[in-house]
Amino acid sequence: MDYVVVKWLHILSSTFLFGTGIGSAWYMLFANVSRDVRAIAVVSRYVVIADWLFTATTAVVQPATGFYMAHLAGYPLHSRWIMWSVMLYVLAGACWLPVVWLQMRLRDLAADAVRAGTDLPPLYWRYFFTWVGLGVPAFIAFVFIFWFMVAKPI
Repeated sequence: MDYVVVKWLHILSSTFLFGTGIGSAWYMLFANVSRDVRAIAVVSRYVVIADWLFTATTAVVQPATGFYMAHLAGYPLHSRWIMWSVMLYVLAGACWLPVVWLQMRLRDLAADAVRAGTDLPPLYWRYFFTWVGLGVPAFIAFVFIFWFMVAKPI
């Protein structure tokens, strides 16, 4: 019974983690494509909240439940699929940490532009393109992690 509950928590938290990431990226990307400073300010504010509320919490739940399931199922932690999953998770986390800082800066720069009634500064766009550049490898890493979790290749 422990295994089923932990597996359910693991799948549920992965859904929140990946879903929040994809949803945030989608809305942030298209708010920026619109170049509507007010829309960008609103969306970026909520993306930061969602990242702290969902991504940060599930980022902790994922390895905790994953390692516990591996223990319960008797999978050796040195299995290639587990090692690859962990390495990709670390890569995604290494991309996510600067993304959080970038999102807070994007939020602040957009809010400042709305208050001042100006366009977004060039620094905003440099941060945004860096944000996109870090999001792509994190997304790819998670796609492969899902594959390893399902296929469990030896």
